[in-house]
This record gives sequence, structure tokens and C-alpha cells, in this order.
Amino acid sequence: MSVATGAPPPTFRIDMLWRDERYRSGFIQAIAMIILMLGVAWLVNNTIENLSALGKDFDFGFLWQSAQYDINQRLIEYNNQDTNARAALVGILNTLLIAVMGCVSATFLGVVAGVLRLSKNWLIARLMTVYVETFRNVPVLIWILLVAAVVNESLPSPRAFRGVDTGAFVATNRGFYIPAPILDAGGGIVVGIFLASIVALIIVRRWARKRQDATGEQLPLFWIGLGILLVPAVLAYFVLGMPIRLEYPELKGFNFGGGIYMRDSLVALWLALSLYTGAFISEIVRAGILSVSHGQTEAAAALGLRPNRAMRLIILPQALRVIVPPLISQYLNLTKNSSLAIAVGYMDATGTLGGITLNQTGREMECILLLMGFYLIVSLFISTVMNIYNSRVKLVER
Repeated sequence: MSVATGAPPPTFRIDMLWRDERYRSGFIQAIAMIILMLGVAWLVNNTIENLSALGKDFDFGFLWQSAQYDINQRLIEYNNQDTNARAALVGILNTLLIAVMGCVSATFLGVVAGVLRLSKNWLIARLMTVYVETFRNVPVLIWILLVAAVVNESLPSPRAFRGVDTGAFVATNRGFYIPAPILDAGGGIVVGIFLASIVALIIVRRWARKRQDATGEQLPLFWIGLGILLVPAVLAYFVLGMPIRLEYPELKGFNFGGGIYMRDSLVALWLALSLYTGAFISEIVRAGILSVSHGQTEAAAALGLRPNRAMRLIILPQALRVIVPPLISQYLNLTKNSSLAIAVGYMDATGTLGGITLNQTGREMECILLLMGFYLIVSLFISTVMNIYNSRVKLVER
């Protein structure tokens, strides 16, 4: 009785790398990777040789040399005797500041404008259309320069406030002044309690959402959340003897002192980037809302839901899957567009590390690589955070 046996596996031959489907894909990828690595190695070697021919080496020691220049807007202590590394850090913090402020305000403007463009009120809808089309079709640099000119030319100088009760907020052609919080003894405890209340609010909202999914009963989360957020901190504030106070700006000589000072360049850049990016976000929001079937709105109305609740609970959750992906690109664009800050004298990472430091030290290759690395890290961080959020809000289909 004979037993049928399968044919022996073919022995490996070198031509199987490009003929056999089992090996072809990996072989092609390996060749592509080798070519890429050789290209990068050639570029690096060519750069080093050219720098050597010019009498330069590749060294980051310049970062620890004295910067010898001032920075007008800063979040940390700095003087012109500090190192180039600290000057670069000040510029990086300034870039992050304008990016965070711009993303928050642009999102608010974009959502409001996007919803109002769908309004049944003819005048409001047309006004929003004019805003969107005007800002989208003019380069952002022009808007930055225009807003800076408006701030400098339309607002009064500090001298105009002499003998005038300015109050908590002061807007001048040199910048804006807002009250600064001062923490006395016990102030840190109040801040800690407030932060703990925010964490508790997040936990309670998640628990309420699960409870609603299980029982269908909806709790008054607004009032519950307001109580959790404010009551413990307010009680601690008064029990500890009001340890947090506000320092108001006051006119001292030819300028204001005290409070938080935002230079005119910061305000102009912030407003211009917010208005410009908000116009794009409004179109994204409008497209996302229109992507939801009109039958969803009709079904919500048939259930007795008010328009604002229907928008929050039904329309927007479905629209977010369309809104969030292009919204990430707008956040990245705003962050990178902040590199135009030097046009109005705002010292960001490009103005410090990629500007004055580069010109003074002559280390153009090192400065450009550091600047590219910074923007790359920030962009990847924004993309990662927004993609995580996108994965959490996307609809789960059957």
C-alpha cells in the first residue's frame, strides 16, 4: 500500500527574492530602505565636507554662550547675559503660548461662525459668509500686519489714561493689561482644591454617562458640575481668609505697571491667527453639521428635544467624525503660521533660535535643525492628542 506524499518544498534560490510573492514585498522594502539610508548618509557626509571646507564644524556648544540680546515678551526670567539655550527656551515658550491661545480662540470663533452660517436669519448668515470668505482669501501675513496696524493706530497711548480710573482691563497701543492673581499664604491650597474639583467633575460626568446608558435617567449635570467645581474652592477661599487677590495695572510714569502685560505684538498676532484660522474652522464645522442627515434633526424634534439639546446630543456627536480630522490640520497650520511673528516684532522660536541666535553665531545648520526638530515635535504632539480624541468620539458601528 503506497502513501501519497506532498512534493518537497523548493530549495531557495536567489531569484526567488524578486520572483516569489513570499519574498518580493520584503525584498523591495529592504532595497528601498538601503537606498534611503545611503542617500541620507551621502547628504550628511556632503554637508560635513562643505562645512569643513568653509572652516566650520558641526557643534552645539554655541547654545551655552551668552546671548547678548534682549527679548521683549517672555514667560520666564531672562536677561541678555543668559545663554542662547535660555533665549531659545523663551522663544519656544512664546510660540507655545500663541499656539495654545490661538487654537482655543480660533476653535471658539470657528464653531460660532460655522453654526451661524446655517442660521435661518438672512442677515446673520450673510455676515458670517462675508467674514469667512474675506479672511480665507487674503494671506495670513497681510492680516497680521493689518491687525498690528489697527492695534497701534487706533488704541490710545498710556498718557491718555492719566487721571482716569482704568479699572481691571487696560488696552493701549503698547499692549493690553489684565489683573494678575497674587497667591498669599494658603493660596496654593485653594488652587489645589480647585484642580481636585476638576478631576472630580470629570469622574462624576463619566459615571453619570454610564448611568444614563444603563437606566436612561439623565441627571442635571450642569448644576451638579457647577457645584462640584465652585463650592469646595469658594468655601476654602473664605475659610482661609481670602488668600488670593488680584493685582490691577496702574499708571506709573509713562507706562502701566502691575498686572499681566501682553505686548501689542502678541495681541496682534493672536487676533490675526485666531480670525484667520477661525474662518477655515467655521467651514469645517459647517460641513460636519451638513453631513448629518436631516432626518436626525426631524427625529430629535419628534422626540421633543429642543434645538440646542438636539445639536449637542445628536448632531454634533455625529458631525465630529467629519470635523476632527481636518481640524487637526488647522491646529498644525496655526502653530506653524506663528513663525510669521517676527513681522510684528514678537520674539518666538523662529525670531530667537532661527533669527538672532543664528545670525550672531553663524551656526545656521545647527539652528535650523533645532528649529525643525521643535516644530516637528510640537506637530506630532498635537496630531497624537487630537487623534486620541478622534478615536474616543468616533461613532461605534455595528
